[in-house]
Amino acid sequence: MAITRNPLLQYESGQAFNDWEPMSDAGDDTTFSATFAPWSGRAGFETDVRPFGLATGGTISAGSGNDAVSVASLTAYMPTVAGADSTGLVVVASGSVSVTRASTSTHIINSIIVDASGALVAVQGSEGTAFTETRGEAGGPPFIPVDSVEIGQVRLATSAAAPVSDTEIFQVVGTHRERYDQPVWHTDPASGDVTFASELPGIHTGGAPKKVMVRGYTPIFAELPRVAAFVPADESNTVNSTQIYGGTLGSVSSSLSQASFTHYGNDGITDPIIKLKGEKLWFKWFQDKSKLAHSLTQGIVGVARTYPAGDHVNIAVTVSAEQATVDFDE
Repeated sequence: MAITRNPLLQYESGQAFNDWEPMSDAGDDTTFSATFAPWSGRAGFETDVRPFGLATGGTISAGSGNDAVSVASLTAYMPTVAGADSTGLVVVASGSVSVTRASTSTHIINSIIVDASGALVAVQGSEGTAFTETRGEAGGPPFIPVDSVEIGQVRLATSAAAPVSDTEIFQVVGTHRERYDQPVWHTDPASGDVTFASELPGIHTGGAPKKVMVRGYTPIFAELPRVAAFVPADESNTVNSTQIYGGTLGSVSSSLSQASFTHYGNDGITDPIIKLKGEKLWFKWFQDKSKLAHSLTQGIVGVARTYPAGDHVNIAVTVSAEQATVDFDE
């Protein structure tokens, strides 16, 4: 029988900043991890996930003269590259970009990109006798540099110099154009992971997906003394049934409970936890503080104070979590 001995509850009393870093690919081009976790969710200290990609603008149209296109002004998220602001956003002015035609064959694809210097340039694919969607093959789109964003493609099927037509310009998101917000993703702040809804295309040098950047804050934990009756945020299941002719149809629904504990405060006014009510914070629970095993719970802090006569102030604390408490063995 396990008995709670030597317990410890810590709360997020501060935050430590972690600047932009590339997230590491788990190997499936879908899940990416930061080197820091958990991620704070307190207002003003949230984590920013910024995949490389177009944010606004960037429409490509036929240019003036032969073998050129016009690109409208645009913004793109490219943290840490030249010209990026503190949010990772690069502003690129409109401009004309020259494209290359096939010299010994007929078909060639030019990728229009924003490069690592924040400039609009064209990257040429290999010439072929027909177009293909396979990157790096003859007649296919080129692999583009890692620190760049693809805005669109120009597909030319004749070798003679001529104006580019609108029908030769392609800007379908996910195929010819990289947007920072596609595909969508969800985050796991406890583990510091980002999982995309679909695999990121390997369109960059070496078949790599676009870079996924992250910056944010990790909690600084401090002990919360005089605590009792900690309850984690756990999921519970409820069975529902519907009577039908000749039997019963069953279904299961899940619900997430609030985490809670009781804190015996000093005056119920100046106690640190009172000043943090309404904030989204992490709590770290050790059943035995001499061991590494612990659990993490993140949620919005709520309090209910009771002032009993001749006794300590009783502060009932709830933590309204968006995900269940996560347990760690070490």
